[in-house]
Amino acid sequence: MTKTDYLKEAFDHLERRCPRLGHMVSFSYCRKCEEKGFPCFKVLDCWWEYFDIVGYMRYHLSPEQFQSLNQRKPKPKITSILQLIREARERHEGEAE
Repeated sequence: MTKTDYLKEAFDHLERRCPRLGHMVSFSYCRKCEEKGFPCFKVLDCWWEYFDIVGYMRYHLSPEQFQSLNQRKPKPKITSILQLIREARERHEGEAE
C-alpha cells in the first residue's frame, strides 16, 4: 500500500447517516458511490464536520474533478430510482449466468 493509498483510506472507517439513503454509511462508500467511482455530490456537505473534506478532496482529485464535484447537482429522484433498478437487474443477470 502506497502512502497515497493509505491517506485515501484514512477516513474510510468513519460512519454517518446518509441524507439520501436514510441509513448509516461509511465514508468509503461516499467517496466512490457515484458513476465511475466518483464521490457523492453531497460529500462536501455531509463530511465537513468530521474532517477537512475540502482539503481531502483537493488532494485526491484533479482540479477539474474537484470543480465538477463542487458544481454537481443531484439527479431527479425518478432518474436515481431507475438507475438503481437497472443496476440491480444487471447484477441479477450477471449472477444468473
